[in-house]
Amino acid sequence: MKYRNIIYLVCIIIAVIGIMAIRRKNSSRKGGSKEKFQTQHKSILDTPLKACSSPSEKTTGYFRDGYCSTGPTDTGTHVVCAQVDNNFLEYTKSKGNDLITPQNSFPGLVAGDKWCLCALRWTEAYNAGNAPKIIPEATSEVATQYVLKNILMKYALPPST
Repeated sequence: MKYRNIIYLVCIIIAVIGIMAIRRKNSSRKGGSKEKFQTQHKSILDTPLKACSSPSEKTTGYFRDGYCSTGPTDTGTHVVCAQVDNNFLEYTKSKGNDLITPQNSFPGLVAGDKWCLCALRWTEAYNAGNAPKIIPEATSEVATQYVLKNILMKYALPPST
């Protein structure tokens, strides 16, 4: 009798753990897909967000899909599509974020590369006089939560054809 109760208890515990695992897996799917965040994003021009980089270039974006879209796990808010220059690359390196040196799967950047920058880093560089030009049609409207749209537009490159 005693062993039977222990067996029942173990079965209940296993069932509860299984249910919790299923719920956790399903809750991570709800609203968490990168496609959902990407399609919800608009550019600072209030148009659908365009890609910052193409597959033939260094693939940027928090999700490494070429888009400066964001989601709840993107603590850096990588939403500003910029064409980096040497001034910015040296500035951000001096702040401890070396974007020049290739590391692991990161290819390293050179002047002229397009890259999704953290909104706060771009703002910091702007305040220090080191902000790179941006591509407005590929910069997420989320960036305007960190910097005024008119300031971003002063750094806008003309649309590519």
